[in-house]
Amino acid sequence: MGDAPSSDREGVGQRPTAGVDSTWRSTPEIPGVHRPPSSTGRGWYARRGKRALDLCLGACVLLLASPLVVVVGGLVRVFLGHPVIFRQRRPGLRGIPFTLLKFRTMTDALDSGGRLLPDARRLTPFGRLLRAASLDELPELWNVVRGDMSLVGPRPLLMQYLPRYTPEQSRRHDVRPGLTGWAQINGRNVLTWEEKFTLDVWYVDHLSCWLDVKIVVLTPWKLLLREGISAPGQATMAEFQGSETGTTGPPQDAS
Repeated sequence: MGDAPSSDREGVGQRPTAGVDSTWRSTPEIPGVHRPPSSTGRGWYARRGKRALDLCLGACVLLLASPLVVVVGGLVRVFLGHPVIFRQRRPGLRGIPFTLLKFRTMTDALDSGGRLLPDARRLTPFGRLLRAASLDELPELWNVVRGDMSLVGPRPLLMQYLPRYTPEQSRRHDVRPGLTGWAQINGRNVLTWEEKFTLDVWYVDHLSCWLDVKIVVLTPWKLLLREGISAPGQATMAEFQGSETGTTGPPQDAS
């Protein structure tokens, strides 16, 4: 359930990265992300069970959804052309970057100066339909299987947001980002950024198997209701500029 401005040309990707857990100890500090406390004091589900559930359930859903993935990919190729998959670096667990995979939903239309048009003008009716049904998120199941993401967690936003977070907001990176999350079933893109981050941190502090099950069960219902797909007057949401300024940037794609 997307909610992060993409800001870059869709289809321009980077080399995928390996799972983040094994590299954390040797990874330098990332601006805007504070090293979380050790997980040894957390429950078994947070330390082991959640990842096991992601791997088993994510692989099963990916297998069952593979015919739909093929169909949607074919339609993207027909209506939007090549490339079919949009790749972008996003911050994962502890802010370590990974390559997010999605179906592209926008054209690469340029203005007279050779610059990309605003996201709202590049988002096609077909792309809007994919987003409304969250079908553009299907390739992220591979991110879940790889260990880049979880089925449930704060949505992965943009790398440039990392230094803009307050210390409290940066705690959203204490867990893997998710396909859906607590903020997504409680308002999605009609929430302010601050409201989203408050819900994200609340999820981090209350993470449990029961809460994850609740979020997974409620997500399809929210999708059917088509609630919170975009903020008023935006393709999805305006860019987050930081809580201290209280301002937002120009309209951008909230993928």
